[in-house]
Amino acid sequence: MMKTALTIAGSDSGGGAGIQADIKTMTAHGVYAMSAITALTAQNTMGIDQISGVSPDFLKAQLDCIFTDIDPDAVKVGMVSDASLIRVIAAALKKYQAKNIVLDPVMVSTSGSSLMKEDALQVFSEELMPLATVITPNIPEAQILSGLEIQCESDMEKAAGQMGRQYGCSILLKGGHALGDANDLLWKEGTATWFYGKRIENPNCHGTGCTLSSAVAANLARGKSLEAAVKDAKAYLTAALSAMLDLGKGNGPLNHMVFIPEIK
Repeated sequence: MMKTALTIAGSDSGGGAGIQADIKTMTAHGVYAMSAITALTAQNTMGIDQISGVSPDFLKAQLDCIFTDIDPDAVKVGMVSDASLIRVIAAALKKYQAKNIVLDPVMVSTSGSSLMKEDALQVFSEELMPLATVITPNIPEAQILSGLEIQCESDMEKAAGQMGRQYGCSILLKGGHALGDANDLLWKEGTATWFYGKRIENPNCHGTGCTLSSAVAANLARGKSLEAAVKDAKAYLTAALSAMLDLGKGNGPLNHMVFIPEIK
């Protein structure tokens, strides 16, 4: 049977991030993708024009419809900024005993703006993070979750270890916000594994976090180990960035990366 994966995230009308990027990535990996939308956005390569959140009842209905019919082999959770929605997601993941949960904590924008209210962050940390198989924070997000300042690789190891022990899950700490090469750290059960990569100078990187976490989820759905899932997801993202796709008449700051052809 074809493997399946569910993305729980916001919708990006421009197709560069959110559920659109997730579905493209999962499909490219040969996985059947489903979605539960947490928010609608009106956006393009020039920026976000409007955001409209869904109600907790509607999000619950989406999740119930999916889990009672098509059992996901993996679940990716992306942008969710409201405490009531986080509680709905956590309850559904527990009720249906979801497996291979990849949690992408979309908390800080590229510009450094906070995307999650303080009360939502507390619920996120207490109810959702302990359910995850792996959490994929970038450095600004890891600093919030760990309470530690991160300036070098040893700091990344300390922060990842602290988060892993606190929340009882694996941590994929992305180094893309650091200076130098884009090196990522996987902390799993007390062991730190580095995935080294050369930084690609591509300004069209909107949706890279969504793509990486979705690729990890798709690989887990296909039965790969977490280490192999991360390794292959990073290779996929690197190839996508190397394609240097440039979209949009306005040549805006949210120009999108391209996903590579289907992975066999």
